[in-house]
Amino acid sequence: MELHDVWFVLIAVLWTGYFFLEGFDFGVGILTKLLARNRPERRVLINTIGPVWDGNEVWLLTAGGATFAAFPEWYATLFSGFYLPLLLILVCLIVRGVAFEYRAKRPEENWQRTWETAIFWTSLLPAFLWGVAFGNIARGVKLDRNFEYVGNLWDLLNPYALLGGLVTLTLFTFHGAVFTALKTVGEIRVRARKLARWVGLIAAVVALAFLLWTQADSGDGKSLVALVVAVVALAAALVANQAGREGWSFALSGVTIVAAVAMLFLSLFPNVMPSTLNADWSLTVTNASSSPYTLKIMTWCAAIATPLVLLYQGWTYWVFRKRIGTQHIAPDAAAGTAH
Repeated sequence: MELHDVWFVLIAVLWTGYFFLEGFDFGVGILTKLLARNRPERRVLINTIGPVWDGNEVWLLTAGGATFAAFPEWYATLFSGFYLPLLLILVCLIVRGVAFEYRAKRPEENWQRTWETAIFWTSLLPAFLWGVAFGNIARGVKLDRNFEYVGNLWDLLNPYALLGGLVTLTLFTFHGAVFTALKTVGEIRVRARKLARWVGLIAAVVALAFLLWTQADSGDGKSLVALVVAVVALAAALVANQAGREGWSFALSGVTIVAAVAMLFLSLFPNVMPSTLNADWSLTVTNASSSPYTLKIMTWCAAIATPLVLLYQGWTYWVFRKRIGTQHIAPDAAAGTAH
C-alpha cells in the first residue's frame, strides 16, 4: 500500500472519529430544545457534554490539517468550492463555543435563554450541513480540467446531498439521545429513551434510503458490507434502547455512524472528489497528494502523537463517566449564577 493510500485511510478514520464524538454532542445540543423542560434539565444536558465537547472538536482540526498536508489539491478544491457552507459551519462552531462559556456568566433568564437558543441552532445546522458536504463529496461535483469547482451553491443543494444532511441530522440526534439516557438519571433519562426510539426510527428510514442510493450509484462489495453493518447496528441500537440497555445502545449507534462514514469513503476510493463533468478530471489519491517525503514525515509524526491524544481523551471520558441528574444541580446553578 502506497503512503497516499495510507493517508486516505487515516483521514477517513479522523472524520469517522469526529462524527462519532461530535455527533453525540451535536445531538445533545439539539435536545436542549426537544427534551429539556426547564432550566435545571437544560443544565443537566449541557453538563453531560461540558467536559468533552471541545476535545471532540480536536478531531475536526486534525482531519482538516491532515487533509491540507497530505492532499493539498483536495483541500484547496474542497474549501474553495464549498466555501459558503463550510464558513457557516465554522461560524456555528465559534458561536457554539462562546455559548457554552458565556451562558452562565449572568443570572438573567433572557441572557441564558439566548445562549441556549444559540447552542440549539449551532448544533442543528452543522449536524445537517456536514451531511450535505459529504454527500456532495461522495456523489461528485462539477470539477474542470484544472480541478477547480465550477458549479454554484445551488448545485450543492441537490436531492442526494440534502438526504445526506437529513441522515446526519437524525443519526446525530439519536446518538445524542442515547448518550443522554446513558449519562443521566431520573425522569430525563426515561424521556431520552422514549425520544431516542422515535428519532431512531426516522433515522433508520432516511439512512437506509441514502445508503442504498450510495450503493447503487458507486458502491462495490466492500461498501455493501459496511452498509449491512450500519443497518444491523442501527436496528440493534433501537432494540437495546427499548430494553433499557443504554450502554449497548450508545455503542451500537456509534457503530452505525462509523459504518456509514466508512461506506462513503469505501465508495469514494480511489477518488477523493469525483468530477461529474468528466471522470478524467476527478481528484484522486494520486493526483491530489503531497510528495512521498512529506507523507513519510507526517506518518512518523502521526505515529507518535496519535496514541498520546487517544490516551488523554480516553482518560477525560473516564474521569467524567458518572451519571448526573437535576438533583446534582445546585439551586444557585439552576438559577444561573454558577458556571
